[in-house]
Amino acid sequence: MTETVEAVFRIESARIIAGVARIVRDVGIAEELAQDALVAALEQWPESGVPDKPGAWLMATAKHRAIDLVRRKETYARKLAEVGRTLEDMPSPEPEIAEADDIADDLLRLIFTACHPVLSTEARVALTLRLLGGLTTEEIARAFLAAEPTVAQRIVRAKRTLAKAGVPFEVPYGADREARLASVLEVIYLVFNEGYSATAGDDLVRPALCEDALRLARVLAALMPEEPEVHGLAALLEFQASRLGARTGPDGEPVLLADQNRAKWNRMLIHRGVEALRRAGHGPYSVQAAIAACHAQSDTDWAMIAALYGRLMTLTPSPVVELNRAVAVSKAEGPAAGLRLVDALAAEPALREYHLLPSVRGDLLERLGREEEARAEFERAASLTRNARERELLLARAARSA
Repeated sequence: MTETVEAVFRIESARIIAGVARIVRDVGIAEELAQDALVAALEQWPESGVPDKPGAWLMATAKHRAIDLVRRKETYARKLAEVGRTLEDMPSPEPEIAEADDIADDLLRLIFTACHPVLSTEARVALTLRLLGGLTTEEIARAFLAAEPTVAQRIVRAKRTLAKAGVPFEVPYGADREARLASVLEVIYLVFNEGYSATAGDDLVRPALCEDALRLARVLAALMPEEPEVHGLAALLEFQASRLGARTGPDGEPVLLADQNRAKWNRMLIHRGVEALRRAGHGPYSVQAAIAACHAQSDTDWAMIAALYGRLMTLTPSPVVELNRAVAVSKAEGPAAGLRLVDALAAEPALREYHLLPSVRGDLLERLGREEEARAEFERAASLTRNARERELLLARAARSA
C-alpha cells in the first residue's frame, strides 16, 4: 500500500502543490501541506482502501489543511475575500474535482514561481525538480552529483527567498512575461542537458533527467500553446531525446554522432519534434530545433546546419555557438575551413577550460593528417573534462593518433 500511495503522490504532487499554493500564496507552505496530505493517505488508505479518485482525495485533503491554516493565521473576512471563498464554499470531506482550466492555471503559476529570476540558476533547477518533477532531495543530489545536505539547503533557501521577496503566485503578463518565460525555458533546458551529457561522474547520460525535462517541456507547451519559443524548446528536446538510445554503447561508452546507429533513433520522438517545430518561431530554441531536425534527416545537410548556426550567432552570440558552427563548416567545406574558425577562438576566456575546444581541434587536426598535434589536443581535452566516460573516449582517441 505504501508504494501505491507514494506512486500516486509522485504523479499528483505538482498539481496538489500548485492548487494549494493558490490558497496560501507560498510554495514552501504548499509543499508542506501536500506532504501532510500524503501522511494522511498513508494512515487512512490501508484501512479505507484507495479512493476512486486518489488524486482528488489528496488535493481535497491538502486544501482542507490550507484553509484551516488561513483561518488560523488571517482574519476570516479578509482572507476569504482574497481567495474568493465563503464558508459554504470550503471543500467538503468528499474529494472535490477541480476544473481542468483551474489545474492548468495553477500549474503554470507554479512553474513561473519555481523558475523566478530572483533565484540563482542552481536554486531554480533544484526547486523545479522538487516541486514539479516530484524528485526527492536525495534524487536531485544524486542526479547532479551534489551532497544531499547542500541540495536540501539550496531548496530551503530558495523557498525563503521567494517568500522574503514577496514573489506573487501568478503568471506574468506584459513586459515581465518575456524575461520570466526565458528563465523557465532555461531551467528546463539545463535539466535536459545535464541528463543528455553529464558534466561529471561515471555516466555519460542520465536518462531520468532528460525524461523529467521533456515532460516539463510538453506540459509547458500544452499550457502556453500561443508561445512559439515554448514549442521550439519542446521540439529541440524531442529531437535530442530521440538519439539517447544510440549515444552510448553496450558498456555505457560514448558513441559519436557520426558513428551512431540511426536505426536506434526513436522515430516517434522525431515525429513529435517535427510537429512541435511546425508551431515554433524564430527564437534561439527554435533555431536549435531546426538544427536538430537537420541531423534527424537521413542525409545531413551540413551547409544548412552551418547557416543555422550563423543565425543562432546573431540571436545569442557566444563562443560555444561559434565552436559548433566551426564543426558544421568543417563538415560542409572541409577540416581546414573549420580549423581556421576554431583557432580564432583560442584566446576566448570562456573557452579556456572548456574541454570541447581542444576536442574539436583534435578531431580537425586528425582529419588533416596532423596526428601528433591531434594527440596533444585530445590529451588536453581529457585533462579538462570531469566526465569519466568522455575522458576514456578522448584518451582512446589520443592513443590512436600517437
